Amino acid sequence: MIKILKYGEVDNNDIFARSTSEVNVEDIVSDIIYDVRKNGDAALFKYCEKFDKAKLSSLQVSQEEIDEAVSLVEPQFIEILKKAACNIRKFHEKQVRNSFIINDENGVVTGQKVIPVDRAGLYVPGGTAAYPSTVLMDSIPAKIAGCREVVIVTPPNSEGKISPVILAAAKIAGVDKIFKVGGAQAIAALAYGTETIPKVDKIVGPGNAFVAEAKKQVFGVVSIDMIAGPSEILIVADKTANPKHIAADLLSQAEHDKLASAVLVTDSSSLAEAVSAELEEQIPLLEREEIARVSIDNNGKIIVADSLDAAIEISNEIAPEHLELCVDNPFDYLDAIRHAGSIFMGKNCPEALGDYFAGPNHTLPTSGTAKFSSPLSVDDFVKKTQYTYYTKEALSKVARDVEFFAKKEGLTAHAKSAVIRIEE
Repeated sequence: MIKILKYGEVDNNDIFARSTSEVNVEDIVSDIIYDVRKNGDAALFKYCEKFDKAKLSSLQVSQEEIDEAVSLVEPQFIEILKKAACNIRKFHEKQVRNSFIINDENGVVTGQKVIPVDRAGLYVPGGTAAYPSTVLMDSIPAKIAGCREVVIVTPPNSEGKISPVILAAAKIAGVDKIFKVGGAQAIAALAYGTETIPKVDKIVGPGNAFVAEAKKQVFGVVSIDMIAGPSEILIVADKTANPKHIAADLLSQAEHDKLASAVLVTDSSSLAEAVSAELEEQIPLLEREEIARVSIDNNGKIIVADSLDAAIEISNEIAPEHLELCVDNPFDYLDAIRHAGSIFMGKNCPEALGDYFAGPNHTLPTSGTAKFSSPLSVDDFVKKTQYTYYTKEALSKVARDVEFFAKKEGLTAHAKSAVIRIEE
């Protein structure tokens, strides 16, 4: 059963504690990365047989496989995927940054170019569920940014096949290549390249502890989006909220995995009790009952605060991945929210809207990192290059200033490089 905690009456460590995995995967991942770097495709085939129980003849998904998969997906779902993709494009197109130039009349030109990374690699989880939503969320911003090539890695099933809905989403999003490989070995392949899988410039997408550790270890060789932890939802609700809705929304994240975190913060003790009772009614009805039960019992909590303002301050301290404001007039509280990955406003906006359909990205900072990082966006797939131009006359006006500055740092070659041009 979910814990109910009264803020101010229990230790803050209980209020702000997060779920953690006790599994140490660092050495295992390091060995896998080394193996893939050394042995390339051979290592990938070996790990696919070991972990996915699939004996592959080819790592890349063929066009025939994609076409066959799309034909197996219900036309209704294809249309829903297209609607979702349209919403995602509409939102992310607003994020596009423009290059700029500052043309000084005195012979000085400075500027910045916004340039997409050449090749983006997207990790799409497999295992206990298929995530076509992740395909759309991660590949559409990359395409909008202008990446020359967007590739997906995702684990196959024991028959060596990728879920048809994954392939259908990839086709709709315009993904260029898809490879049948998952886990830390997939991240290693994207970071270093193999005979079949191209080396990429940026790796994005969520995964399990092995994937997260692999992304951490290859960072610097390639760029990554973030180190994603277990999924989180925090709901701020007042006494008028419907406990059935709140319980359903908490469980929408609890069913992800046993380490997922579902938290309600409310100023109403009666709502807290009603939600707790409703969770016990709804959990047995879930297909993923076992996962949700462990998540709620181990990591779930209901925090009773003195006021909604206090509830929002608690939320800001936790900095959740997903934040639902299940209150009347939610826009009255929006400015008070400082730290959250994505905010869902009002009583008719379940977090599932963001997972699938609304348009804002669902690849979000977790584990409190919303205090300093942002959702996946078009910005993740571009880099900036700046440039400077001076005429000789413009340089002559500032060369002595540059010389003086450089000598203050003890860098006389810097100083000379500025003044030598005006002394000639």
